[in-house]
Amino acid sequence: MTSPRTPRKAFGRLSLPERTYLTDALRTETVGGVLLLVAAVAALIWANVPALRESYESVSHFHFGPSALGLNLSVEHWAADGLLAVFFFVAGIELKRELVAGDLKDPKAAALPVVAALCGMAVPAVVYTITNAAGGGSLAGWAVPTATDIAFALAVLAVIGTSLPSALRAFLLTLAVVDDLFAILIIAVFFTEDLNFAALGGAVAGLVVFWLLLRKGVRGWYVYVPLGLVVWGLMYNSGIHATIAGVAMGLMLRCHTREGEEHSPGERIEHLVRPLSAGLAVPLFALFSAGVALSGGALADVFTKPETLGVVLGLVIGKTLGIFGGTWLTARFTRASLSDDLAWADVFAVATLAGIGFTVSLLIGELAFEGDAAMTDEVKAAVLAGSVVAATLATVLLKVRNAKYRRLTEAEERDDDLSGVPDIYEEDDPAYHLRMAAIYERKAAEHRRIAEEKESARLAEVPGGAGEEGDGPA
Repeated sequence: MTSPRTPRKAFGRLSLPERTYLTDALRTETVGGVLLLVAAVAALIWANVPALRESYESVSHFHFGPSALGLNLSVEHWAADGLLAVFFFVAGIELKRELVAGDLKDPKAAALPVVAALCGMAVPAVVYTITNAAGGGSLAGWAVPTATDIAFALAVLAVIGTSLPSALRAFLLTLAVVDDLFAILIIAVFFTEDLNFAALGGAVAGLVVFWLLLRKGVRGWYVYVPLGLVVWGLMYNSGIHATIAGVAMGLMLRCHTREGEEHSPGERIEHLVRPLSAGLAVPLFALFSAGVALSGGALADVFTKPETLGVVLGLVIGKTLGIFGGTWLTARFTRASLSDDLAWADVFAVATLAGIGFTVSLLIGELAFEGDAAMTDEVKAAVLAGSVVAATLATVLLKVRNAKYRRLTEAEERDDDLSGVPDIYEEDDPAYHLRMAAIYERKAAEHRRIAEEKESARLAEVPGGAGEEGDGPA
């Protein structure tokens, strides 16, 4: 007889390699997220202090670049189309790695984050659409509240100091990777109008050359960086958003290891480029995109105009209900069950945290209301307001469970045998138990020695204890 299949645990313990990768990735993203917060605050101050406001506009709209190549762009435009290509390049590598070596490799394991991400994008779009249909607003911004900003979310985690278990962090990261994929598809499909087929053909040819060089094992940044810039320029001039070039090149990198390799080329390149993306590209984009003029009236308009209210409700309510509902439905109708260490309240808190939409939401807001500067600024203010509300709610929910998270994290980090590997990953290794036995034997011997010394000292202090004539103890 075949034994019944054990239900798969959702948010269960990660494998050691996956946990190591996650730790390294989240460390960089968290630092980048803090820089992102700093850049956003700096942008708001720069754009709202009367003495500085004019200089912010002057710098943001300063144009430079070769006009002959169609690349005489403003600083703000370079940040959105150029620097974010680096961000999407890293997103492409992350997605490729998840598909070949991560959670998305196993269709059963992939179902949870994929369904959660799809629901977490569909429900905010529906919330925005209903809000604007009822209020007579524009439906053009339906995609604005669909994106999650992983760096911003992790920065919030770093600021509030919660010890979120690695399984929930991995879920948040994987969710964001899938979220980025669908955001890229939305940008490519819904925000591409006039196509320049000659430039598009050149971009495709450049991508083919990029792929062939990778297949041939050609190395050297001096080959790929110039080629990548050419592909990016052609993609920009084709009418398709230039960030698509970044994700396409990221997806082409090999992310599985071969014999003799400790890390795949994709992982090595991601390790080099991720700090540039998280520490420079995304904060600079935030600096020149988040600078919207704020006033009491402008903030009040965020909650009264259907377009901006739809964005706020989409991020705060739509994201939370979509991700939590998608996760619950997946667990309800598949063999997956929630890990014994976690409760559905934890999933709800993470779903709320995913309502922080910043980088991609700001980008989509610019594309959705292109040509309407006033509405673009109002939508940006709505993205900021919705993200702040979502971050506040998530902070409260996560703080309630922080003591529980701290215990789980301590258990994950415990390394009593000092092997460099957490004990929970060595429980089936006989050598681990032999090391622990030796440690306990040394401790036992030390305690016996201390006990004998204490007993001898105690007997020596007892009056009339050991007499000079050899009498027994008193």
